[in-house]
Amino acid sequence: MNRLEREAAARRIMERTPPRVPPDLCAEAVRRGNRLLRRRALALRLGWLLLFAVTVAFTVWALTARPWVEPPSETTPPLTGW
Repeated sequence: MNRLEREAAARRIMERTPPRVPPDLCAEAVRRGNRLLRRRALALRLGWLLLFAVTVAFTVWALTARPWVEPPSETTPPLTGW
């Protein structure tokens, strides 16, 4: 397809009447957009709630298990110098 044929094809496409837009297109787009925003807000709230629950669970575990403290020895040290 040479340049003249492409230009002619482009002119034919541009000279056609544009397709009809459905009358409820705007209302449908607004409805879908609102639904998307509600879902995103819900996901954000659930994410923050999950983060808070994980933080509380980690804090409770750390306070009860105290992983920074060395565990007591399970064997007695050898007695020397008797």
